[in-house]
Amino acid sequence: MSQRIRKGDLVQVVAGADRGKQGRIIAVRSNGMVRVEKVRLQKRHLKPGRRDARAGGIIEQEGYINPSNVMLVDPSNNKPSRTRIRQEGGRRIRVFAKSGEAVPEPARS
Repeated sequence: MSQRIRKGDLVQVVAGADRGKQGRIIAVRSNGMVRVEKVRLQKRHLKPGRRDARAGGIIEQEGYINPSNVMLVDPSNNKPSRTRIRQEGGRRIRVFAKSGEAVPEPARS
C-alpha cells in the first residue's frame, strides 16, 4: 500500500498552533496520525525506573497530529505541495502536484 505520507518524509504543518514549522515524520500510527519532530511538544512526567528516564523527571516528546494538517515539502522550492500517485512501469510513485517531480524516497532507518 502506497501512503501519501511516510516515515522520514520532510513535511510542513499547514494548520494548527504549530503552523509553518517544518520537520521530518518520526512515526505514523495505524490510524494515520503522524508524529513530526519538534512539533506539538508535550511534557511527560515519568517515575524513576520507567522507560527512557532511569532517574525519572519530566521529558518532552512530540505528540501525534492529523495528517490533513501537514503537507510534503518540495525540495526544489522548499515549499509545501500536494501530491499525486503516478503509475510508472507497474509501480506507484508519489509525485508533487506543482512541479511534477517524484517525491524523494525517505532514508531507511
